[in-house]
Amino acid sequence: MLLDLIEKRKSVREYLEKDIPKEDLKKILKAGYLAPSWMNSQPWKFILVKNPETKTLLSQLSGNQPHVKNANALIVCIADKKGWSKEEFGKVLAARGIGESGREKIFNIPMFYPPLLGEDKVLLRTVEQVTYAVSYMMLEAKDLGIDSCIIGAISNEATVRNEELMKKVNEVLNLDENEVIITMITLGYAKEETPTNKIRKDFNEIVHFERKGNKIDF
Repeated sequence: MLLDLIEKRKSVREYLEKDIPKEDLKKILKAGYLAPSWMNSQPWKFILVKNPETKTLLSQLSGNQPHVKNANALIVCIADKKGWSKEEFGKVLAARGIGESGREKIFNIPMFYPPLLGEDKVLLRTVEQVTYAVSYMMLEAKDLGIDSCIIGAISNEATVRNEELMKKVNEVLNLDENEVIITMITLGYAKEETPTNKIRKDFNEIVHFERKGNKIDF
């Protein structure tokens, strides 16, 4: 069951020196590719990284976290702000059968079209979409017996900025100014099997019924 898989998945930071089969990497990437997004906007890109030098550079981008360079593979998850341009988003809407007049209506509704709200909102909405794909990829990895860790502490537009390092990474990965690295997923096989011990807040502190404060009693 999917819930069992979610309960078993945990962040792993030490990996065996063992290659992940290409077919499994493709399945993980396809899980992200198939993830849902607002009106199928898909404002994302995923870059699979195996090159040791690039992994070392990405480790530097993440404050020298060792498991970034020691993982068998990385998936760099990118928020593509161009995905909201009238040209790109318009293609998606047209593919859904929405005619020109319908598209123009959407382009004039701030709730539906983030560029009307400014750059910060575009990035925020794009990050929201990318997180769906990240979850799908990590669960697919676990289903294949592959461990992972999400790397959120990186230098980017949402955190502490290291302009020189960010520029170097963007050049190596061939990213433009509209493409922002939001997170990375490390992939590999755990060096040591340890029990899953998920420490979470009390269920009833997080989950409520109808309104905050009402306990769910089922």
